[in-house]
Amino acid sequence: MKMLEIKKISKEYGDMIAVNDIDLEINKGEIFGILGPNGAGKSTLIGMICGLIKRTSGEIIYEEKETNTRRFKENIGIVPQDFALYWDLTAEENIEFFCSLYGFRGKDLKTRVNKVLDFVGLTDVRKKKASEFSGGMKRRLNIGCAIAHSPKLIIMDEPTVGIDPQSRNHILKSVLKLRDEGATIIYTSHYMQEVDDICDRIAIVDKGNVIAEGTSEELKNLIGDKRVLNITVKEKIDNFEDKLLEITGIEKVAYSENQYKISTIKNANLLTKIIETALSLGGEIVNVENLEPTLENVFLALTGKKLRD
Repeated sequence: MKMLEIKKISKEYGDMIAVNDIDLEINKGEIFGILGPNGAGKSTLIGMICGLIKRTSGEIIYEEKETNTRRFKENIGIVPQDFALYWDLTAEENIEFFCSLYGFRGKDLKTRVNKVLDFVGLTDVRKKKASEFSGGMKRRLNIGCAIAHSPKLIIMDEPTVGIDPQSRNHILKSVLKLRDEGATIIYTSHYMQEVDDICDRIAIVDKGNVIAEGTSEELKNLIGDKRVLNITVKEKIDNFEDKLLEITGIEKVAYSENQYKISTIKNANLLTKIIETALSLGGEIVNVENLEPTLENVFLALTGKKLRD
């Protein structure tokens, strides 16, 4: 059953099209991942779904009704990438304040605050001010403030950015638990493995368009006729990318931190040509890997970019 239906949604800023006629359906009780490089339109899309950015055209339908209804606003929880916390308030006071905005009072409010503090693992520090928290604790408190009113739809925009592995694992387990309790979650991240691990379905967005959508396995099958070679070099080789793209069978090349990720036609025997090209340009190859299909490889094959480009 559909929780959210996005129909031909667009956003234009003058002559620039940030989001271009996107169609998406998000089902109840699923974690729906949105991947895209910087400037792809992810944040604009999320902003329009939340109602924070006015759309140029299109419809957003929540449980078969338009999203400009009060019922939609009461049933959405937003975990922004930037912290939405009051630093001089304690963890308990922050959650209490945000939950009270939805009309909860008295015993019900206290019960919700206690439940959420336990859920995000902050009960023992409930009386500490948010300003005293580590990055991971702030992220968890950010989530707690967004879910205290038990929203049906939770939008999480980069909820694990810049935190330690322990806090990241805690948050990912919390996201899965929220889904298991019946929430629908829209999840954006720069961490491919996170999306692969927890998302039921994924949309890849680039240049304002959805260029692929499906489960992780379905997306990986899109490049079944391709493979990705990971070439590690001593230092970047001048003109190497341009020369590689002149070779028949090489489709995309991305460079980052002394590594070239090269998307090729699967059965093309190109490794010898790649090595010869590097040597002819004075390059030094340190390592060669033939990578198995991953979301990172899918992303590279479809967009020609790494996620953080």
